[in-house]
Amino acid sequence: MTRILAAADTALMLEAADLDESMRLLPRLRDAALPGVTELVPAARTILVRFDPRVVDADALSERLLAVEPADERVASDVVVTIPVRYDGQDLDEVAGLLSVSVDEVVARHRSATWTVAFTGYAPGFGYLVGDDDLFQVPRRSSPRTRIPAGSVGLAGAFSGVYPRESPGGWQLIGTTDARMWDLERDEPALLSPGATVRFERVARELVVAAPAERPAVEATHALEVVRPGLQLLVQDLGRPAMAATGVSQSGVADRTAMRDANRAVGNDADAAVLELAGGGALLRARGAAVVALAGSVADATVEGAAGTATPTHGTPFALDDGDELRIGAVRAGLRAIVAIRGGIALEPVLGSLATDTLAGLGPEPLVAGAVLPLRGAAAAPHAVEPIAAPARDLPAPGDEAVLRIVLGPRDDWFAPAALHTLVGQAWEVTPRSDRVGVRLAGAPLERAVDGELPSEGAVTGAIQVPPDGQPVLFLADHPLTGGYPIVGAVVDADLDLAGQLPPGARIRFRIVHAGDQA
Repeated sequence: MTRILAAADTALMLEAADLDESMRLLPRLRDAALPGVTELVPAARTILVRFDPRVVDADALSERLLAVEPADERVASDVVVTIPVRYDGQDLDEVAGLLSVSVDEVVARHRSATWTVAFTGYAPGFGYLVGDDDLFQVPRRSSPRTRIPAGSVGLAGAFSGVYPRESPGGWQLIGTTDARMWDLERDEPALLSPGATVRFERVARELVVAAPAERPAVEATHALEVVRPGLQLLVQDLGRPAMAATGVSQSGVADRTAMRDANRAVGNDADAAVLELAGGGALLRARGAAVVALAGSVADATVEGAAGTATPTHGTPFALDDGDELRIGAVRAGLRAIVAIRGGIALEPVLGSLATDTLAGLGPEPLVAGAVLPLRGAAAAPHAVEPIAAPARDLPAPGDEAVLRIVLGPRDDWFAPAALHTLVGQAWEVTPRSDRVGVRLAGAPLERAVDGELPSEGAVTGAIQVPPDGQPVLFLADHPLTGGYPIVGAVVDADLDLAGQLPPGARIRFRIVHAGDQA
């Protein structure tokens, strides 16, 4: 029987009886008249339904979703893909022990099984493969790894899959492949598509993979040169919405408010691409004149050039002459500084966006020393720019405490009642292991009421996922699209910008609200 669960203040989760029913529901939902629905993200037995609460409220949408009947049969595909594998995974011995068989039998049965792509997600090119051998019921790791190499072949629950690029994850690793699971140079970037049949073929040696062609150096007279990139310097915009069902996350800037403030200050459209600097420490040099504004985290900044040294005002535009250097030093509050440049950034979009998705590897590469960022148009003369001060924001510094409002669900019932008191009753510390994928928190662990594995399901930005060690991970813009650890709640959309500004050492408290009631 289908049921509806809360997933965020902007998302519901439709839970079907099983994978088969979920796969038969998806095409019917896509064809249904569902005003306000912006995206459908299928998973093992659930479909995440994103919606615009300004168009439809959660209760009305729930009624419409429950009225949709599944199709009689699944959508079929005649595509067959063979993936060569070296069975050298670091968890292979452990998997054999968990399944009470030999390593050789694990390999033989993984190769001989017929696998089908049930759905895609997690990251671009990642397919969830379900096989016809009942042997494969493998628990995830109790604590996910922060880095799994590209090409790793893994098992989790009844699924097998291949990591398209280096990323965090909790699957048990049994092998590696050189097959390119995602390649933007192909007509169809994803090697695997829903419904395709997959067979694994054992190989004993490394395959020869051609090195990617070097990109020609950029020559630009109106540009910013990166002399020093700081801890992390990225190009960002609002990202790639409504592509999650193909494994492409929205990603985008971690602090949308700061992006709008900085763009408004220099006269750009509010959604123009900007630079996002985490942690400070950057040095940028102007090639030609430019008008720039800083917003987001509060950082020490100076402009040095032929005219001397000046201190720009946070949130207001300032001019850079040819050769001037903008130094962004230590961050005193918040984490991520936003740099907007009048005219915008002149790079080619990837799938319609300039956002750098650090998990998926989409968009411009993270900027390094020597990179030259071409700019659009000619910068306005300094006297033509009317300063527009950004509203003051209270961002946390290390040691400070911030409050984030959350909506419970979809899996709050997987936790003991005492765990919900623990969730909201203590201040969680932001650990240094945090990044754009997620804020890793430390505190008294959350106790589960339900043991075992959760079939992979969709996750939103702001979701609070809890692995078996009980230490939550608050998903940020580059989070995996699907996962198998239960999500106890999600930060409301209005507080996501604050979540993106939490520095290591800060503490946060969660406050439960109901969807639609964020006062």
